[in-house]
Amino acid sequence: MSSNNNDQPSTAQSYIDSAVGTVQSALGSLTGDTSKQATGDLKKDSAATEYDASHSTIKVPGFSASSSGAVTKDDSDRTSGSWNQTVGSTKEAVGGLLGSESLKAAGREQNQSGREQEARGQVNDFVTGASDRVKGVVGGGIANLAGNPQAEADYQQQHDIGKTQQRGAEFDIQKQAEAQRQLNE
Repeated sequence: MSSNNNDQPSTAQSYIDSAVGTVQSALGSLTGDTSKQATGDLKKDSAATEYDASHSTIKVPGFSASSSGAVTKDDSDRTSGSWNQTVGSTKEAVGGLLGSESLKAAGREQNQSGREQEARGQVNDFVTGASDRVKGVVGGGIANLAGNPQAEADYQQQHDIGKTQQRGAEFDIQKQAEAQRQLNE
């Protein structure tokens, strides 16, 4: 699948492989070389599979896990925000059933506050994850040039944890956007 140094799925490598496969396929088509065209098509298919694998994330409440084997805990604001939304919605519903406008308003306020809190946690996880990915790539490259395999492995782990953290936040953000889109339909 991947041709990077640790055989983990890589989004960047999938883009490179897709471009190479497209060129190979086009050259094969232009020259009539069906084997070159087939090789290019296989490379493009492999790139698509690698892209999908590089984005695979298992999301359970409070945690994310990725294809690299990294597991991350969500920012506490994400968990607390989600809880505040649930409690706020419950207060709002109970207030509606009891005819208590003050309980209903308090529930609405807590729900909104929870949404904002969860969003702050998602942004924090996304930004921290992206930063760790970049630091891992740059540090790993420098460690490789310096011939320090232990530091290179440590930086790879930092990259993988950052990627998992970022993908977990992306997963939740996309899930919420889809839920909002369905409400608006």
